[in-house]
Amino acid sequence: MKKIFITGIGTDVGKTIVSAIITEALKADYWKPVQSGDLENSDSMKVQQLISNTTSVFHPEAYKFTRPLSPHTAAELEKRVIKTSKIKPPKTANRLVIEGAGGLLVPLNKKKLMIDLIEELNTPVIVVSRNYLGSINHTLMTVEILKKRKIRILGLIINGEPNLSSENYISNYTNLPILLRVGQEETIDQHTILKYAEKIKLTILKKNEYEN
Repeated sequence: MKKIFITGIGTDVGKTIVSAIITEALKADYWKPVQSGDLENSDSMKVQQLISNTTSVFHPEAYKFTRPLSPHTAAELEKRVIKTSKIKPPKTANRLVIEGAGGLLVPLNKKKLMIDLIEELNTPVIVVSRNYLGSINHTLMTVEILKKRKIRILGLIINGEPNLSSENYISNYTNLPILLRVGQEETIDQHTILKYAEKIKLTILKKNEYEN
């Protein structure tokens, strides 16, 4: 099974949109291991609404919590504990896109962070960034942490209004390719996702760089 973990430089940087794009491009299965809050319109539901292919399967979360808080806090309020040893990838012969929650250092319990889960799942990552004041710092820190853990990085996807100065600096400093730029779209729907899915196919998919 080929897996990709979609992580971000923080919260609300566009991981769910990127997850939908990659899922559509690969006709992959989708899985969000931990969902906190918004259970009536979860990230899995959002991605499912944005996908138009009939191959992708959407697997249930390993943990889901009612409150939109850090996973460890949301779990504590429900008198539960997230155990990463119990977060196992769903069985599928298809490719699998895995969406994280927040950034790399989001706590899952008292000892484990999101990056620990990535290590345990043994999967390469795509880093999602968004252009804003401070995003260079946040992106470089994210990449440095992944490199320190020797986690394979497939590349970067940039969201939002373009800022070529920032984007070029990040790419040159990290020596990582920018796989895709997702513009500031007025509407995000199946047509939008398909448009970007076609673009990503021209970069990583033909080279099979997503394979473990």
